[in-house]
Amino acid sequence: MKVKTILVSQPEPKVENSPYFEIEQKYKVKIDFRPFIHVEGVEAKEVRQQKIDLNNFTAVILTSKNSVDHFFRVAEEMRFKVPETLKYFCQSEAIAFYLQKYVVYRKRKIYVGQKDFADLAPLIKKYKDEKFLLSATDQLNIEVPTILNELKVSWVAGTFYKTVMSDLSDLADVKYDVLAFFSPTGIKSLFKNFPDFSQDNTRIAVFGTTTQKEALDHGLRIDIMAPSPEAPSMTMALEKYIQKVNK
Repeated sequence: MKVKTILVSQPEPKVENSPYFEIEQKYKVKIDFRPFIHVEGVEAKEVRQQKIDLNNFTAVILTSKNSVDHFFRVAEEMRFKVPETLKYFCQSEAIAFYLQKYVVYRKRKIYVGQKDFADLAPLIKKYKDEKFLLSATDQLNIEVPTILNELKVSWVAGTFYKTVMSDLSDLADVKYDVLAFFSPTGIKSLFKNFPDFSQDNTRIAVFGTTTQKEALDHGLRIDIMAPSPEAPSMTMALEKYIQKVNK
């Protein structure tokens, strides 16, 4: 069956040259974007209930733009003046660059990984005497605490924000040829919103093995999988599939 419509369970890209838009034009398909999950901040009083005192830390670990935003939001709500001596350990260059929204870059001690959290480990180990705060979500990647514990550093995770399933009730009568998912929570959101969801001829695209497992656990048939050696991104996987079925 040909693909004419795709729903991507993420926000619409802000860049004009997104591969999604190129697929739309090249193959004359309609691609809609709708986040199945969203992030909500945890209130400062809830953070205090976690026994988090920002005065106790000399360094903060930031794994996403959300972790940056919500660290500074919580600090503001707690009326905590972030000291200039605080060290920032950012998982990637993009996160470090985003940090400039809150601090004067050249006046701060900022350490940057390559891409994955494991890339940050040597830098954290180099400063193993610091007291680290991890600005975290309620759905923390298991790799992060595992690596920090292996490094034998003093660290505490603060849940500053959480991932929440979005209300998708307005999509109840809308059908798509392909649904694209990027996280296990996205799959859970689908079934929370539509408990009686029947896949039928809908093709399911998933990114990552944890998303794949969640889809299979819910009895879904996976038609498009990324990353793979041939398709390292979701857009490449979608394009390969469309090329095959839209002949």
